[in-house]
Amino acid sequence: MTETRAPLEHEHEPHEDLGGRLNWLRAGVLGANDGIVSVAGIVVGVAGATTDNTAILTAGIAGLVAGAFSMAGGEYVSVSTQRDTERALLRLEKHELKTMPEAEERELSQIYQNKGLSPGLADQVARELTRKDALQAHAEAELGIDPDNLTSPWQAAWASLLAFSVGALLPLLSIAWTAVGVRVWACALAVVVGLTLTGFLSARLGNAQVGRAIVRNVGVGALTMLVTYFVGVLFGTTVG
Repeated sequence: MTETRAPLEHEHEPHEDLGGRLNWLRAGVLGANDGIVSVAGIVVGVAGATTDNTAILTAGIAGLVAGAFSMAGGEYVSVSTQRDTERALLRLEKHELKTMPEAEERELSQIYQNKGLSPGLADQVARELTRKDALQAHAEAELGIDPDNLTSPWQAAWASLLAFSVGALLPLLSIAWTAVGVRVWACALAVVVGLTLTGFLSARLGNAQVGRAIVRNVGVGALTMLVTYFVGVLFGTTVG
């Protein structure tokens, strides 16, 4: 006698969009990376020009705030444009489904045929999906858009602001909490550690070579700090 097994509650639930979550995580890592490099360049550059801790912290905090809001604003504008484009495409798709449903169903069938289904099976799939939710089926297959899950500009903006701020705090706090004689080196060490971590994470999320990503990441950060430090030293010497 074969024992029947009751289906688990979650077996038929749709899987979460793992690709979408990885994209958000990758964007967060890159935002933190930008925060580390940008503010490290600012505070190290100012430290090269002056030993005044207030001036260094003021410049670093200003860089953190300006950079975070710049990143957030850029993401908001970019994602808002993307969302407007998606909505326009969905309006056009609704119009086409209303005015030429047969042609749209044939187009959907052709898409599945191009993916490898036989003509008969593709026709059946297109017909059944159209009956269930025509807009959903056509938007996903033709446009790559989920009508129920459009990108959120506010979510993107807040994520960018937070990621940049978290990254920026690393060089800012490291240079603020160490003695004058070693604070540039302490900041540089903290930045190297932070960039090593973000380079590792970005490589793993993008299935790239970890070692190359870390070397590239740390190299850019080190070059940024080196150039800005000597610019600060030159400026401080000239002004002094």
